[in-house]
Amino acid sequence: MIRSPHRSRRVLVTAAVGAVVALGAVGCVSSAGSSSSASGGNAWATATSAEGGGGMDALVAAAKAEGTLNVIALPPDWANYGNIIKAFSDKYGIKVDSANPDGSSQDEINAVKQLGTQDRAPDVLDLGQSFALGNVDLYAPYKVATFDSIPAANKDANGAWVNDYGGYISIGCNSTLVPVCPTTLKDLAKPEYAGKVALNGDPTQAASAFASVWAGALANGGSLDDITPGVTFWGSVAKSGNLLKVDPNSATIQSGQTPIVLDWDYLNVAETEKNKASFDWKVAVPTDGLFAQYYAQAINKNAPHPAAARLWQEFLYSDEGQNLWLAGKARPIRLEAMSAGGTADKALLAALPPVTGEARFPTQAQTDAANKVVAQNWATATS
Repeated sequence: MIRSPHRSRRVLVTAAVGAVVALGAVGCVSSAGSSSSASGGNAWATATSAEGGGGMDALVAAAKAEGTLNVIALPPDWANYGNIIKAFSDKYGIKVDSANPDGSSQDEINAVKQLGTQDRAPDVLDLGQSFALGNVDLYAPYKVATFDSIPAANKDANGAWVNDYGGYISIGCNSTLVPVCPTTLKDLAKPEYAGKVALNGDPTQAASAFASVWAGALANGGSLDDITPGVTFWGSVAKSGNLLKVDPNSATIQSGQTPIVLDWDYLNVAETEKNKASFDWKVAVPTDGLFAQYYAQAINKNAPHPAAARLWQEFLYSDEGQNLWLAGKARPIRLEAMSAGGTADKALLAALPPVTGEARFPTQAQTDAANKVVAQNWATATS
């Protein structure tokens, strides 16, 4: 989850791509703080639901008494997290300490392990799916009030982790500089796009770039079991001169240096809003390589503020919290249920680029195998 100064992106340490549905040192330091769950002094540390802990009013009261929530690796311009944090803090009067906003999923896991039961430890985590799946022993199971409206494939059955928001690989395009914007992955190989196409990062490190390679595979005869055609496709795009060796961000988009960018749709749509006074940044979700990813929430089992951690989860998965992610152009995990129930903000929903078809999602084993292929072959293919 390393992020550029102007344009955030999640970064892989191992492949942080994959979900399912409709869309350092690791030594443990243990110095207990006054509100540490390990001290046994807070009954909310073991509560698996608000009801089980005494009800929502009791949870709110306990969280307010704790007074603080520790979050990590949440940049304010990523999926509207700045406004989400402010809304939570304003609503409940709880101070949110945001550590290492430009950190990665691995940084989050390292912080949990290194800080142990210290008061500085993260209360909650927002992780790439492979990190969520690979560290379940670090989490406290918890089911929010809206748990039943979250698809079964997008959550641990006991609530150890739950997908929160996500998006689709998309093609952003400056229509002022590119008269006919590409709408499919295969379009990107056309001669008219010479020196115009950029991936958001190195696919051996950046989740969105890695997902773009997989989307390329799906568009060129590959599958979730075979990402090699995607490496081959992007290799040909590079060798033709279409692929820029530039890491895109808001500054390169505004200057015209990267007129076509492959990235998550919520980040590309955000560029549309930023630049609408200067140029039209069009966004298309390619139908020939439909690929989506969700991130996941989890509560640190040693959360120093266990009630605030659980209240944060309740807020995020409420209609209010889900609509705040939607305002960030991300697709919240309860979007289908909220659309059916009429609680999704219709104006915000209309701002999302249309999606045709059903996305395919890799298993963890497929993701691990694909990551090895990309790591071993990307540099040679695109040199």
